[in-house]
Amino acid sequence: MTVTDNKTIDLEVSPLGRVEGDLDLRVKINDGVVTEAWTEALMFRGFEIILRGKDPQAGLIMTPRICGICGGSHLYKACFAIDTAWKTVLPPNAITVRNIAQACETLQSIPRWFYALFAIDLVNKKYAKAKDYDEAMRRFAPFVGESYEPGVVLGAKPVEVYAIFGGQWPHSSFMIPGGVMCAPTLTDITRSIAILDYWRQEWLENRFLGCSIERYRQVQTWEQLLEWCDENESQHNSDLAFFIRYAMGIGLDKYGGGYGNYLAMGTFFEPSQYATPTVDGRSRALITRAGVYSNRTDLPFDQARVTEDVTHSYFKGTGSLHPWEGVTEPIDPAEGRAQDKYTWAKAPRYDVPGQGFVPLEVGPFARQMVAGNPEREVWQDYDPLIRDIYSKIGPSIFLRVLARLHEAPKYYEMTRRWIDQIDLHDRFYIKPVERESGKGFGATEAARGALADWIVLEDNKIANYQVITPTAWNIGPKDGKGANGPMEQSFIGAPVEDLHDPIELGHVARSFDSCIVCTVHAYDGKTGEEMAQFKVNGMM
Repeated sequence: MTVTDNKTIDLEVSPLGRVEGDLDLRVKINDGVVTEAWTEALMFRGFEIILRGKDPQAGLIMTPRICGICGGSHLYKACFAIDTAWKTVLPPNAITVRNIAQACETLQSIPRWFYALFAIDLVNKKYAKAKDYDEAMRRFAPFVGESYEPGVVLGAKPVEVYAIFGGQWPHSSFMIPGGVMCAPTLTDITRSIAILDYWRQEWLENRFLGCSIERYRQVQTWEQLLEWCDENESQHNSDLAFFIRYAMGIGLDKYGGGYGNYLAMGTFFEPSQYATPTVDGRSRALITRAGVYSNRTDLPFDQARVTEDVTHSYFKGTGSLHPWEGVTEPIDPAEGRAQDKYTWAKAPRYDVPGQGFVPLEVGPFARQMVAGNPEREVWQDYDPLIRDIYSKIGPSIFLRVLARLHEAPKYYEMTRRWIDQIDLHDRFYIKPVERESGKGFGATEAARGALADWIVLEDNKIANYQVITPTAWNIGPKDGKGANGPMEQSFIGAPVEDLHDPIELGHVARSFDSCIVCTVHAYDGKTGEEMAQFKVNGMM
């Protein structure tokens, strides 16, 4: 269909993404370009209400059930929230094992997300005339592509290591205040090393990188990365180098960048720096750092500056509150729509000094932007590559995806090093004092981004519990000032070539790792008449 100057098209994408079905999208399109966007989360979660009045440790069991993909991340941050509220003491082994488990969950997510959720869109019929389309089909065609099956199947290997320490994955409960409930043996350590080394050899180096991790990790600039792609035949033929060439060839570096402002809460702790977890001491103890990059300025992260705005959410009232004072009072969506509310997601915002309450993108892209800040402690990660590319070509779908892929060799190196640091002769748990009252904050970086719990204890029960997920940060709605959420902003400027298959919208959403197959309804902006009903790419 042709879109003319005097015609506005409204698209309703329902649902948008793969795996989970709680995200709809409405966009306005003028002259083939998105000009307005509304992201709509249509599933009410309610865990904050469920946890109210429960035992302080209920969050360890309940919050991992929020997600079957990153349940370990939920356990990790829920445990640290109680650690800070109870003022526990953690042995080095406990911190190290928690690091390993968190990293392994993220490692398994990277190839499975890339091949099963994102890369299959690269073979959409829109690109049939693109250079290397046949090669893209050979590699990424769903179920039959030569890289698809190894990526999806071998992607599961790292969580086998998680299960060795945690007993199972997903929904393990082995992290507890004061440490972890495991006593690994030398056999467990040996098996973990063998599993990770197999994953490194069979997928990460032989197929994905086409070289050793050590060689790839030498790359620190955009120019060096492009040189690396063609350094030899093995690297040129790797899935990573092919993705870089192909994605730029089909224009994924031209749109979907959004605001270009980022937040990371950091994850993984240096054991010597966080033996007594506190809210104020958290950032300094992190290995992969917390921070804010807004308006091209680096700032430290302070959880006290986080708020959630409910002006356009299906909750009572308007305005914003810090999570410790947060209120979760749902209202009927029909009542909410009459108040210009349109989603179950709240709108997380961060009070950036001198800039006000700013919508910030979270995720691997944000993590790597923060990692590019040269000011750091000696034990903290410094990695300038993604920030260097950002400075030279700007934010985009391409760079958001590349940032996540870039984490695979990084997290492997960290995990392998931590396994060597486990002391089998030392303890893994120190029994804590169960304090009747207090406030706690626990956070991590799940595969999709910053994930945090705020807990308030009174009379040895949960008085308030608030969870802010990466998806809330990214797909949250407009706030009280009318500012778009980060994903909403990323849709603006996106081209839509075929209204019957708006694959461009799928690219944007899936670069954030949003969920399930796309069924789209198109309406004429003037008459309201339905034009078409269809699925984007037709794939689960």
